[in-house]
Amino acid sequence: MPDLLLEILSEEIPARMQARAAEDLKKLVTDALVEAGLTYDGAKAFATPRRLALTVQGLPGRAPDRKEERKGPRVGAPEKALEGFLKAAGLKSIDEANVQNDPKGDFYIAVTEKPGGPAEEIIARIVPDVIRNFPWPKSMKWGTGTLRWVRPLQSILCTFGTHNEEPETVRFEIDGIVSGNTTVGHRFLSSGVITVKRFDDYVAALEKAKVVLDPERRREIILNDARDLAFAQGLELVEDEGLLHEVAGLVEWPVVLMGSFDEGFLDVPDEVIRSTIRVNQKCFVLKKGARLANKFILVSNLDASDGGKEIVAGNQRVVRARLSDAKFFWETDKKIPLEERAKKLAGIVFHEKLGTQHERVERIVHLARQLAPLVGADPDKAERASRLAKADLVTETVGEFPEVQGLAGKYLASLQGEDVEVAEAVGDHYRPQGPGDRVPASPVAIAVALADKLDTLIGFWSIDEKPTGSKDPYALRRAALGVIRILLENTIRLPLSSLAKGDLLAFFADRLKVQLRDQGARHDLVDAVFALGNQDDLVLIARRVEALANFLGTDEGRNLLAGFKRANNILSIEEKKEADGAFDGAPDLDILTELEESDLVVALDRAETAALDAVHEEDFAAAMQALSELRTPVDAFFEKVIVNAPDARVRDNRLKLLAKFRAATRKVADFSKVEG
Repeated sequence: MPDLLLEILSEEIPARMQARAAEDLKKLVTDALVEAGLTYDGAKAFATPRRLALTVQGLPGRAPDRKEERKGPRVGAPEKALEGFLKAAGLKSIDEANVQNDPKGDFYIAVTEKPGGPAEEIIARIVPDVIRNFPWPKSMKWGTGTLRWVRPLQSILCTFGTHNEEPETVRFEIDGIVSGNTTVGHRFLSSGVITVKRFDDYVAALEKAKVVLDPERRREIILNDARDLAFAQGLELVEDEGLLHEVAGLVEWPVVLMGSFDEGFLDVPDEVIRSTIRVNQKCFVLKKGARLANKFILVSNLDASDGGKEIVAGNQRVVRARLSDAKFFWETDKKIPLEERAKKLAGIVFHEKLGTQHERVERIVHLARQLAPLVGADPDKAERASRLAKADLVTETVGEFPEVQGLAGKYLASLQGEDVEVAEAVGDHYRPQGPGDRVPASPVAIAVALADKLDTLIGFWSIDEKPTGSKDPYALRRAALGVIRILLENTIRLPLSSLAKGDLLAFFADRLKVQLRDQGARHDLVDAVFALGNQDDLVLIARRVEALANFLGTDEGRNLLAGFKRANNILSIEEKKEADGAFDGAPDLDILTELEESDLVVALDRAETAALDAVHEEDFAAAMQALSELRTPVDAFFEKVIVNAPDARVRDNRLKLLAKFRAATRKVADFSKVEG
């Protein structure tokens, strides 16, 4: 079956847009092909700095004629509904529609004939439409044309055909650009036009013309060559996934080289060196042991005749200049104590409704002292770290490199002779800053990090600046997840209700659901635990959820859940007929008429007591085990006993017995929230 090859060549596409653009191209073209009746076997898209490419394999040579049915409004519907249906279906009159009967009534059905046609004609219609309406985040026009593209479009290659036959060029024109079967290679390392037939030839021809089409392969080349260069020098590459993707989007023919800088710059904190080299030069840093080395890896788009000496020299000059600035800032900052720096925070507004950074620091100090005993920290050290934590915001280094805030403060605190725990807390109080970031581990750092995040959340909640939908300008979701991770990963028992009230506590509950779900927990089990009420100890909640998941993974758990569902359904129906709490009382033992009733009463008393004792000891696995003992008597009860007995007293007594069973299960979770 024929294959489609499409390449759109332009000026340089920003690296950050390439991966999304490749996926958009694949989806838009393949969706349109399928909509036109052209199914396919497979498709893959690629991006380089100058081109988007797509191959679609196994297309038919022709789209078949098709009939499509569109369901319309009910017969007798208002005139406006009928008019909308006719317009959407392309019908002139309702008489052209069929009437179809289904269980809900008679409905109009429009049957549309969609003629097929040669695949080349369909492709020639689809591709221009995709290009004209391509969803670039930013696009531009150039010259006198009307077409918008991310950068000026240069050529379009489009071929279609089988491996056994000569592929045809699919002809169309967009804004004066006529599609063809030619492309070009690397801007500087190749010359001339490349005539293309099919995808395999295309990839091989580009390779000869110094273009690696597949971004994944470009990343592999860069990473492997960088590791090899580092290893040859007895060094280790500091790997950076984000930078690797960006650099692979800047080059079509990656050439990995090594540069160096003066060792004197190593007096500057590693994070500052890495930041300036990464941000300004898109280069990787290297380390020897725990510290950075005075060398870096750069990726060129040129295979220079001098082996890259001039390219390396140029990069070294820029790196030297950048590091000179960084060293100047750092040396300046070292001369002024953090405590002096902190005084300037009084002149910096944190938020117009929440005061200055100084006022915020005072709140964090108060919270950190309050939290310190709860996390095993020294309150005085927690206070000292809190007073210094934001001081580096007014340093020259952080002003130039905002991403090192906290870390700059840590190094300055250490140089000034601050306590080790205090300095560490200054450096770690922003952590974790994302799902891959580590959490603070020392007690003082934990106290300050929690105080910082809780102050942010409590403050913005107090002025009603809460996240809405996808908008979260103050990163409050990240702050809540940070609190949750710190508590869970350090097994800290902190009653959040003493700090967060109302819907802020509910916000924590929602974020905990996200966190536990990311760890593989079922959302309904989290709901089942939260439904018990007064659940503000995140560590205990997580342990309850884990125990509940393990229990429901057993036969005893699944069967007990089935029994609960049956009991709860019966009670729900009957409770709607009665006043609230009609079946809350203890069952009357004197009117038990069946052995299975008596057995269930005994089992419930035993299981409820054992479950309560286990919950009190925070042994939730044992609590679940106690409930599992109810499986056999509950099954026997439903098999032998008629709940809705003719005698009203017996009936009510049996419903009270089921209510007692339901209440027993609530000692560990609200099983009504459990799905399945």
